[in-house]
Amino acid sequence: MKVMSSGSRVRVRMVPAAHAYVHSLLPVHPTGADVVHLPDPPVPGAPPGQWWPHPVLEPGWVRAHADEQDVVHAHFGMEGRTTEQLARWLDTLEDVGLPLVHTVHDLVNPHLVEQTRHREHLALLVERSAGLLTLTEGAARAVQRDHGRRPLVVPHPHVVPLELVGAPRPPRTGPLRVGLHLKSLRTNIAPMRVLPALLEAVEQLDGQVHLEVRAHPDVLEPFAQRHDPALAGLLAELRAAPPAGVDVVVSPRLSDERLWAYLAGLDVSVLAYAWGTHSGWVEACRDVGTWALAPAVGFLAEQGGVLTWGPPEVPASVARIVELLEEAATPPPRVTRAEREAERDLVAARHAEVYAAVLAGERVDASTGGGEVA
Repeated sequence: MKVMSSGSRVRVRMVPAAHAYVHSLLPVHPTGADVVHLPDPPVPGAPPGQWWPHPVLEPGWVRAHADEQDVVHAHFGMEGRTTEQLARWLDTLEDVGLPLVHTVHDLVNPHLVEQTRHREHLALLVERSAGLLTLTEGAARAVQRDHGRRPLVVPHPHVVPLELVGAPRPPRTGPLRVGLHLKSLRTNIAPMRVLPALLEAVEQLDGQVHLEVRAHPDVLEPFAQRHDPALAGLLAELRAAPPAGVDVVVSPRLSDERLWAYLAGLDVSVLAYAWGTHSGWVEACRDVGTWALAPAVGFLAEQGGVLTWGPPEVPASVARIVELLEEAATPPPRVTRAEREAERDLVAARHAEVYAAVLAGERVDASTGGGEVA
């Protein structure tokens, strides 16, 4: 059994630490439980701030640095490991007495088309993690159905900085502001399943909706890894002759500050997901009071503030998009800063309890963890 470093102080090695979700796992108002997130080790040959491929996932690193943390908590970044490598890593953690906590963020990996390795990884992590968490009851049921163990549900904390959560929004006086941000076409983004319907809906709602389609420049480059000729052709047409109520913006990645302002400036943010489980983008929309419009993918609807048009594999119908945009004219339920602060404190307390339990040799999941954080 791992011995804690000193007193009640628990040193947690997050994989990774440099992630918006992880940053919000520490309390706003600290109490007696002292949890310390250790920084990501430097990646040889990588620029400062890059955490991948994460050194902690190497058995050699674990053996060389075993005494530098009390608990390892794995979130993301394991897709670069083979199943055999992941199994050896889990063996190494056990050998050196480091308990593992795992949060199931993704039942399917949004960065991959072929999911076989991800499913193998998930099966190993569910079986061998001392502490097992996830973000929604739907995901917990799915993990139990597929792997025989039900994770403890601890909801997704805020994503936007607390000073911006629940900030007043000016009353809307013009058309409904709708945004579809394609970024660089992550693997699970399928814009052609919703963009044609959005364009027709804007036309049908004649002057009631303004749609901005935004993308990074590489979306238009023919040799880009995720180039979609049909999408690039449509965007080129829209830029050359924009229909009434439609703009196309091609620009580099937004800074976090500009991203929060962009989301807060929308009434509706459209998520063109082909598959997925949970979404930090949905939580950011909740933070700033913007509807998320998405297919019925994963458990986004359980996160809140989501309007869904149907199965992700079926192109959205114009009639359904029109219906949802009309519904979105009424603002979503707002989350306040005080509510997010209280939730974050509860989430941090639950994590501290899980770390203490696994350090005491317990196996923590929904059967032992006392249910969902309210």
